Amino acid sequence: MSSLRGKRIILAVTGSIAAYKAVQLASDLYKAGALVDTILTAEALRFVQPLSFAAITHRLVASDLWTPDPGGGVLHVELAAAADALLVAPATAHTIARLALGLADDLLGCIALSTRAPLLVAPAMESHMYQHPTTQQHLATLRERGAVVIEPGVGHLASGASGVGRLAEPAEILGYLAATLGRTGDLAGRHLVVTAGGTREPIDPVRFISNRSSGKQGYALAEAARDRGARVTLVSSAELPPPVAVQVVRVETAQQMLEAVQAACRDADALLMAAAVADYRVAHPATEKLKKGAAPLTLELVENPDILASVRGPFVRVGFAAETSDLLANAGAKLRAKGLDLIVANDVSARDAGFGVETNRVTLLDASGAEELPLLSKREVAERVLDRVVRLLAERRA
Repeated sequence: MSSLRGKRIILAVTGSIAAYKAVQLASDLYKAGALVDTILTAEALRFVQPLSFAAITHRLVASDLWTPDPGGGVLHVELAAAADALLVAPATAHTIARLALGLADDLLGCIALSTRAPLLVAPAMESHMYQHPTTQQHLATLRERGAVVIEPGVGHLASGASGVGRLAEPAEILGYLAATLGRTGDLAGRHLVVTAGGTREPIDPVRFISNRSSGKQGYALAEAARDRGARVTLVSSAELPPPVAVQVVRVETAQQMLEAVQAACRDADALLMAAAVADYRVAHPATEKLKKGAAPLTLELVENPDILASVRGPFVRVGFAAETSDLLANAGAKLRAKGLDLIVANDVSARDAGFGVETNRVTLLDASGAEELPLLSKREVAERVLDRVVRLLAERRA
């Protein structure tokens, strides 16, 4: 996540059996380029050891309020001042209560009161403890003060029971952290609508016509826009986990996607049409499963609506052209025919770019010409596309 690169994150680990997951979380933060200082409460030391975090983050790990600051200052003051975010994961019921009450008799409590960085709290505890009115009241107090509460998951708990209380997965926590740090980004206050995935046009209740689009590029666009401060509506037919802090509208057919895009674009600043919409649908889908028979099966196909051509407005419109030949000529024709501000063209016959893989090689075309990008991750492609969107929005404002 480029939005986490170089950010100073205080990871506070408290006394929950889920503390072992914080080691993986610290590793993921480090891989994302964050600078991670780890705080362990006295109770956390019963579950994990400082060396586990120090070996991963190569930075400070402290558990004592009286630990000397390496720079000669007061440790909790220096950490609090330098932090971009304070992330408490896992957060026990005890720690949540202490944070809500503002107790400051340990290192975490002093940092929480000293820092002006955003606070993120990821609860982990037994279901009844989490659902208890006192815990919920403390969480409500933290939310009222601006804290981000990352809701726990549902599943098997340390007690042997099953219910709500599992620490959110590291990927989800990183998503909330990136979204929180991106609130003041260059797309803050903007609403972006992104589409993703290949639509499915039913033949019968079992079969459908579709394509090889995985939806990964559209999801990368949605996450990158979120991390730059945008409010994002993702209209998706892809079977991928929903990005956190993004409104996801699930659709299946091209007609459903058209209706969802029309509704979402009523107050949109930009539409990024990354979905691979089926050009045709079956005129009369069967209401029951078709059986194999002696006679050949003939399907009558009719054209689907062209979503980009039909959805217009004062917002920026970005199209995607998945081609297997004459890339620039075909993409340029779509750019002009649909009156787009920008089109992202890629050759999906390449093995290392396009459908189903983590990388993409695209060319950005607008009225002024073409910019060919090298092979990049789909997240990097998303950032380059959004750089263009930011410029287009600025030009319209001017």
